[in-house]
Amino acid sequence: MNDVARIAGVSLKTVSRVVNNEENVSPVLVAQVRSAIELLNYSPDIGASTLRRSDRRTEMIALLLKDVGNPFFATLHRAVDDEARARGVQVITGNLDECSNRERELARGITMRRADGLIMATVSPDQSYLASELRVDTPVVFVDRPGHGFPGDTVLATNVLGATEATRHLIAHGHRRIACLSDHIRIPTARLRRDGFLAGLQEAGLTPDERLVVGDLSSEALAESRVLELFHRPDPPTALFTAQNAITIGAVRALRRLGLHRTVALVGFDDFPLADLLDPAITVIAQDPAAMGRTAALALFRRIDGHTGPPAEHWIPTTLIRRGSGELRPPD
Repeated sequence: MNDVARIAGVSLKTVSRVVNNEENVSPVLVAQVRSAIELLNYSPDIGASTLRRSDRRTEMIALLLKDVGNPFFATLHRAVDDEARARGVQVITGNLDECSNRERELARGITMRRADGLIMATVSPDQSYLASELRVDTPVVFVDRPGHGFPGDTVLATNVLGATEATRHLIAHGHRRIACLSDHIRIPTARLRRDGFLAGLQEAGLTPDERLVVGDLSSEALAESRVLELFHRPDPPTALFTAQNAITIGAVRALRRLGLHRTVALVGFDDFPLADLLDPAITVIAQDPAAMGRTAALALFRRIDGHTGPPAEHWIPTTLIRRGSGELRPPD
């Protein structure tokens, strides 16, 4: 920084203010400092600057998600990153892959990197370990899935209401034998969506057939296999409610293999790319991952800035999008 100050012809304090993007520095001085920085190929030592700051902030937050490759989490990640970049904050991201040990390992790494806060879509059933892994002043926001055993704001979709709406929609179009296909029931979102499905049946006075309530579908391939099995039974369903986008894709493949994609109704929870271009297009209960990401980021930055109120819950509404597959009626 002394070299930058000498070449730019300014004080060391001015260089520090430019590097830290502080206000009230004239454009002329900013240009001189930036030019010197470029000439010297200078990059600030983030660790050293953190030690010098009175608030000890690193201007970095962490985001731990199940799988950034999933379209839902990719959109959520982008929304968090956009909010962070607007504040000059970097986001470090990790994939949890439904592994509790990996969740704890990455949380420990966040402490080592002194992140200012953490946004997490939990995979472990208990987050009480965060009390010993994180610094005392590190705020946590749980997104998509609630946390347990550790205080933090929570951002959730209306999973039960959305699944109930999907079931009502299929019943309104004449279906009585509806299959529900979901992820591992230990996952809160899967459990809540199954509960919403069952609530929709109960509301209509229908008794669920346990053989049509299928869980533990952890991949598209497994979902496809289970749907094929359902339609090799003598009393197959006339409609499907798929409680996760990867499961929906597997179900669509199975129905197309069987030639039933224009016969069996389908409503999927969560939208996915090209769902509107299929034939028939896929009716979905759409979440708003961008709104979830923005809300989670804003909640976290509010905590980082000093808010100390009790943990808050933020509910992001789901929306039924009618496209064709959910409006197919059962055979006469």
